[in-house]
Amino acid sequence: MSDQVRTRFAPSPTGYLHIGGARTALFNYLLARRLGGTFIIRVEDTDQTRNIAGAEDKLLDDMRWLGLDWDEGPRVGGDFGPYHQSQRLQRYQAAARQLLDAGRAYYAFDTREELDELRTAAEKAGGSFYYPRPDRFPSEADAERARAEGRPVVLRFLYPDEDITVRDEILGDVTVPRSEVDDFVILKADGFPTYHFAVVVDDEDMRITHVLRGQEHLINTPKHIALQRALGYRTPAFAHLPVILAAGGSKMSKREKDKTVRDAVRDAVAAGTLDEARVLELSGVADAEQLKRWRKKKIQLDADGLERLAAALQLDLPEIDIHDFRRSGYLPEVILNYIALLGWSPADGRERMTLAEMAGQFDLSRVGKTNARFDRDKLLSFNTDTVNADPERALAGLKDYLAVNPASPLQGVDEATLRTLLEINAGYRTYRDIEHKCAALFVEDEALAWDDKAVEKVLRKGDKAGVTQLAAVRPALADLADWSPEGLETALKQYAEQNGVGFGKVAQPLRVALTGSMISPPIFHTLSLLGKETCLRRVDAVVARET
Repeated sequence: MSDQVRTRFAPSPTGYLHIGGARTALFNYLLARRLGGTFIIRVEDTDQTRNIAGAEDKLLDDMRWLGLDWDEGPRVGGDFGPYHQSQRLQRYQAAARQLLDAGRAYYAFDTREELDELRTAAEKAGGSFYYPRPDRFPSEADAERARAEGRPVVLRFLYPDEDITVRDEILGDVTVPRSEVDDFVILKADGFPTYHFAVVVDDEDMRITHVLRGQEHLINTPKHIALQRALGYRTPAFAHLPVILAAGGSKMSKREKDKTVRDAVRDAVAAGTLDEARVLELSGVADAEQLKRWRKKKIQLDADGLERLAAALQLDLPEIDIHDFRRSGYLPEVILNYIALLGWSPADGRERMTLAEMAGQFDLSRVGKTNARFDRDKLLSFNTDTVNADPERALAGLKDYLAVNPASPLQGVDEATLRTLLEINAGYRTYRDIEHKCAALFVEDEALAWDDKAVEKVLRKGDKAGVTQLAAVRPALADLADWSPEGLETALKQYAEQNGVGFGKVAQPLRVALTGSMISPPIFHTLSLLGKETCLRRVDAVVARET
């Protein structure tokens, strides 16, 4: 189709970039870079019922964050635009007229109810539904009369009476029998093209030479090849990528988030920590009946409802979209490195690679046929190694994490303190780990969250031995002039030795009193970062409350 390789990533503006879409974009990017070609982004926005305001910007921002810069498309332009399908309607209508005039397409004006009756009849007969091709194709006059009657007038493609073989760069030859494809719609009643039609016209106009997409699209490819032949277009090279599965074997999707929240809500309601009225309020559904349908897995909550419930339950949702991973505190280069290995293996067997190194080795012949399993533990291992390797990169990543987490308690913390947090949390896996461990150091006393189990185990156990120890160590803290981590370490160890108690008997009550839990940065840094006044105030409050 062209002397130069041209690949494309063609998302629909329905939300943030999904992890599977990111892998598709990455492989298209790598192939273009490996072969000195052009990587294009095209926005497939002709389905007006699915488009979400602001979703395109989210998608493109995700691509930029990942470092997958495109050569042509939105924000950068190019010689083969427009790169939004909604701006190409005249082109689709011209191609449709070409097929109609050549007798390769025909009008149809069945109502939804009539099509449903045909489908029901096919099911009762024990077969699949295929649109019944009419003996005589409707004329232009028939179509105009149907429009005047208010009937939906669509254009259907006259699918050829032959089996079509897809020559796939990964799967080999895949033949789809004629009996499995019917005369599908190419122009809808509203004048917008269907996905199958628009993608074929766009790939031709934009000189696409290679189409890399998920295996779930393989069933559509014979339709596209048939259209290309009917229109006199050349057929690009096809490569259908293995599907990415979650750990449980299902396809990674929003359903994972939905299930996580549903299970947590069930447990919280049963335990009495969340009441039904609050669940209904946070879920965002219209009424109790809709909430019941959600609990029975009949519907899914929207993203906002899931986020509200997760926040109320202090629940971390499983990451599905690229933005989820960004908000959880992963680095973009780690995400790219990991998803590159979901279906592809470099010739030298390496696992840790930069984007440039991946582009230098990428080869479709080393992309597998079988589904890939998303291993979150392995991704965490990749991220742990990377974020702890370079202090400057770690700091930049932490700042980016805060930029997309405006409600983080770490907002407004100065750079010197951020560097300290990175140092004292060495070995952290994601930036969210740092936030969870250090949040208590940056909230007001009244906002401190208390872990009941920690209070019982550390402060109240043994006739409130922990509270007694807090009251005893308080004067030593009040008299201390050097509030640096080093000064605190010397003073507290000296106190423990002089009073004949194990250091843990001093440190743990302090940790719970100051942070509300048994998890915090090293105790000397915890004290130092909180400051003397705050530490003494929190100790006093706990002693007063527990005695």
